[in-house]
Amino acid sequence: MTHVPSDIELARSLDGGFESRHAVVDGIDLHYVIGGQGDPLFLLGGWPQTWWQFHKIMPALAERHQVIAVDLRGMGSSGKPESGYDKKTMAGDILALARHLGHEQVDIAGHDIGAAVAYSFAANHPEAARRIALLDVLHPEQSWWQFKVLAQPEQPFVPWWFAFNQLHGLPEQLVAGRSRFVIDVMHDQLAADPDAIEDFDRAVYAHAYSTPEAIRAGNGWYQTFGQDIEDEQGYDLLTPPILAVTSERTHEMAGSVLSRKALEANVVKVEGAGHFLAEERPEAVVEHLTAFFGK
Repeated sequence: MTHVPSDIELARSLDGGFESRHAVVDGIDLHYVIGGQGDPLFLLGGWPQTWWQFHKIMPALAERHQVIAVDLRGMGSSGKPESGYDKKTMAGDILALARHLGHEQVDIAGHDIGAAVAYSFAANHPEAARRIALLDVLHPEQSWWQFKVLAQPEQPFVPWWFAFNQLHGLPEQLVAGRSRFVIDVMHDQLAADPDAIEDFDRAVYAHAYSTPEAIRAGNGWYQTFGQDIEDEQGYDLLTPPILAVTSERTHEMAGSVLSRKALEANVVKVEGAGHFLAEERPEAVVEHLTAFFGK
């Protein structure tokens, strides 16, 4: 069995003087890893991962930014309350953390669930959002009601975990103590290069989602999708500049959606990458984020 270091040890293993910290903001205990110098850049991850998913890009980004990689509400070492997993509330968590750290305006790059939170941040707190990057996922919106559950030739895989994670009680019973099976399936299925997410990284994620409490909290992000869709219907056009960094699978969809949702949006594709962009093609992701946030 692979030994999983603490967040303190993981943070110290990265170049850039990173530290593991906690802050209680608006009643929620948020864990984050911070390092580097410059304008603040928040990194928000997704399911079934933690802040560690950015470990390959954090040192390079820290050469120009103060990088803050956050475990979202319910993730990793952050608090796991019974409620508040809608993306509007979670965006408020990030605003509160930014204010706690003394920042009036921040850049954010979010992946997966973190991308939905970043989008919500831009919609609800545009005055605090300088630039927003969305990695491979946007925000839940009306078209998500049409997702198919049966595989077809033009859609060889289906997002089965969307339905599974909306079940109450059953995932905790099935996955607790067996989370490595889920971690492996997700990374092997959605990565174009599964070997890029190594055994050590998978062990970190499996450890983070090994308890019933952690599974229940992560599922909360999915159980609020209906509320997220309703919230999104009330949003105006996004006013902060938006960059979508996509895999080949999501490129066309991101371009189509953002053309209707944002005043200023650019969509770039990372060739040969699957869903886990920052781990599969870290150099390309750093290049795109550096060019975008450096403006």
